[in-house]
Amino acid sequence: MKANVREIRIFYNPEIRSHRMAVAHAQSLAPYVEAYSYDKAPLNDTCWEEILKSLKVHPKELLDKSDPYYQENIKGRDFDEEGWIHILRHNPHLIKSPIAVRGHKAVICKMPTDIHQLMDTEECQELLKEEPVEDESLCPEWPY
Repeated sequence: MKANVREIRIFYNPEIRSHRMAVAHAQSLAPYVEAYSYDKAPLNDTCWEEILKSLKVHPKELLDKSDPYYQENIKGRDFDEEGWIHILRHNPHLIKSPIAVRGHKAVICKMPTDIHQLMDTEECQELLKEEPVEDESLCPEWPY
């Protein structure tokens, strides 16, 4: 499938105020924003692999290690990459920060203003003013 390079996709936990603030901040910056709750996001293993590759992080780095579930079930255990991705997919409440994606670039939004890292070029600002153009998405399985 194709995705608009001007569109920002943000994955977040709607129960956390700072996550909702990141979505609001993205919506104030870009005309095309799609927000997905982590538990309803159409992310399969391949999508997570691509996002992690773009973020250049290990899946464990996305998790809230202070969460009681993490403490009881994950802490001290070692998993292969597939196992960590399985944890992300099946325990989205453990993901501590929103993740924003635009084209092939992704950013962890520890602060709502971190979304600016996706919009840091003059070229991006010009693209946002133009009509939508389709481009390869980071995750081809996304339903567009």
